Amino acid sequence: MPFKQEYFTLNNGHKIPAVAVIGTGTRWFKKEETESNFSHELVSQIKYALTLPGVIHIDAAEIYRTYPEVSQALKEAGRRRDEIFITDKYSTSLKLSENPVKGLDISLEKLGLDYVDLYLLHSPFVNEEQNGFTLEQAWKYMEEIYNSGKAKNIGVSNFAKEDLERILKIATIKPQVNQIEYSPFLQNQTPGIYKYCQEHDILLEAYAPLGPLQKRPTDARSDPFYKIVDKLAHKYDKSEALIILRWVSKRGVLPVTTSSKPSRIQDAQHLYDFDLTGVETEELTKAGLEHEPLRLYWTEQYSKFDSEAQKL
Repeated sequence: MPFKQEYFTLNNGHKIPAVAVIGTGTRWFKKEETESNFSHELVSQIKYALTLPGVIHIDAAEIYRTYPEVSQALKEAGRRRDEIFITDKYSTSLKLSENPVKGLDISLEKLGLDYVDLYLLHSPFVNEEQNGFTLEQAWKYMEEIYNSGKAKNIGVSNFAKEDLERILKIATIKPQVNQIEYSPFLQNQTPGIYKYCQEHDILLEAYAPLGPLQKRPTDARSDPFYKIVDKLAHKYDKSEALIILRWVSKRGVLPVTTSSKPSRIQDAQHLYDFDLTGVETEELTKAGLEHEPLRLYWTEQYSKFDSEAQKL
């Protein structure tokens, strides 16, 4: 079957590859960046991804502390820059650099790049005492970066509706993206965020979209959700992971995934080789909503919203 790549169109008219196949956080995250904990495995996985067809979407962040691995993989792979889409994120809850402008300059130097394709504020947890600037000022730094050309697109991550409302009041450039935890078992990381971003033309990206498979219950065989996933996996001759990732995309959300297995990275890059029907998508949506919220990240900050996490 010939390779088929899909894109989402952002609110500035730019295109973004509709799946990110290499997230360099989660399983690769490190508390400190040292020569002794350099991950040759991550380098190998990125290099493998860069042999696949199409534009390869790589998701990185200051707090992951994996810039050396990304940099080495990019150098050794020798892939054309216009065939790579790189997302980077500025650490907010843990201050690692002076401000987003300085932070991006440091990451570009470490990565050996002139620009990133997408730059995000990693969380809305910004205050003057901790960071030296407010959330509104943080967004002004992001607009400065956008206007400099060092980031082709800008956005946020883990932002609730109220956080977006704050920056939209002062923004001259609207965020293009809000990257949140999103899966069939967490369809709103915070109250109403899915609908709000759709209404305001801010693309949602989903990290940890395969949470239901990572935390599969012991009684999964009798669970309606897993029965539907299994049925569709057999119908389309695809893995359960691909069924869920395709569901994410059918909801108008960009899935961000990763794996230590080359076959799964390849599968993700070929996500758009098949399609779910509208009825199948809705069936998965409803079955997912029947589950208690499954929240893997930012639990301390957002578990208070669990009663509303599974309401559309």
